[in-house]
Amino acid sequence: MKPVDPVRLTADLIRCNSVTPAEGGALTLLERMLTEGGFTCTRVDRGGIANLFARWGTKGANRSFGFNGHTDVVPVGDATAWTHDPFGGEIIDGILWGRGATDMKSGVAAFAAAALDFVRETPPDGAVILAITGDEEGDAEDGTTALLDWMAANGERMTHCLVGEPTCPNEMGEMMKIGRRGSMTCWFTAEGVQGHSAYPHRAKNPMSALVKLLARLEEKPLDEGTAHFDASTLAITTIDCGNPATNVIPARGHATVNIRFNDAHSGASLTDWLASHARVVEAETGVRIAMRVQISGESFLTPPGPLSDLIARAVEAETGRRPELSTSGGTSDARFVKDHCPVVEFGLVGKTMHQVDERVEVAQIQQLKTIYSRILREYFA
Repeated sequence: MKPVDPVRLTADLIRCNSVTPAEGGALTLLERMLTEGGFTCTRVDRGGIANLFARWGTKGANRSFGFNGHTDVVPVGDATAWTHDPFGGEIIDGILWGRGATDMKSGVAAFAAAALDFVRETPPDGAVILAITGDEEGDAEDGTTALLDWMAANGERMTHCLVGEPTCPNEMGEMMKIGRRGSMTCWFTAEGVQGHSAYPHRAKNPMSALVKLLARLEEKPLDEGTAHFDASTLAITTIDCGNPATNVIPARGHATVNIRFNDAHSGASLTDWLASHARVVEAETGVRIAMRVQISGESFLTPPGPLSDLIARAVEAETGRRPELSTSGGTSDARFVKDHCPVVEFGLVGKTMHQVDERVEVAQIQQLKTIYSRILREYFA
């Protein structure tokens, strides 16, 4: 039987229009291939989201290596701005074009191909698990979390997991992720007293209160960074009141901040910090300030050790580069997996993800499969 071609599989997956929350046939394709390859497959759909769990080997094996990834993609934007059909999966001069080529149908194809070949050629003493979601680019409420909930309820477990997100900034092999910063958003609503702009003393200006509050929040850095993390950041993303009149002080204003935080903080501690500043400004201005917080994920770290060493060795053997251990970037589904088992991320160069004309070098997809294959061989050696 021929080895599974990860490039062809990536192209086939790109041709599945799986913009979140649509499944688009991507998981159906993978389920068919994996079932034919001896994997026990279960669809774990929840909340209108399609998810796939696949296991080769014994449930609950002492060594159960897992891969996690997603087949959903972000919208294409202006389709006429694309050089090639975003769902065409065209290969031209060694480049594969299409939405999801980088993020991350190539990663899913590479680890599925590696897993299928590995269990056929050298059946391991243990289990290989693939947990693939259709809800990473969306709200992520019914994706990997649904898979992990189902696994807990059905006695399924990964002992270690590799998330195949693109992790390399410019060159294959240069970076892997051993953790991620936390992410949270806070929406402030300031309630004042409307009035004439010529008589500000007769009003309570919510916009002035918000400006004071935002200035306080930006006055000092949240921290200077920690052993494995860069400094936390706070960004003001909106401030508005929807007021069309230039001579009216509005009654209500809104502002939003987004915080990316390291392991010096938690979502709860930062919520308390935001609230304390809001109370100070309330007392100074007489404007009532309400806040609503959404914590997308806490910061986490898989300390350098056997799992990161295993992946680094495989990457170096196949690329000649020892990957940097990083916690940079946004969030990923590793933030959910970290509560289940040790997790590390490694994947392709991510320069074109979410862009018009998303694309990837065909050679990188092949190389990624060889890296994942080496990881499996060494893990079960």
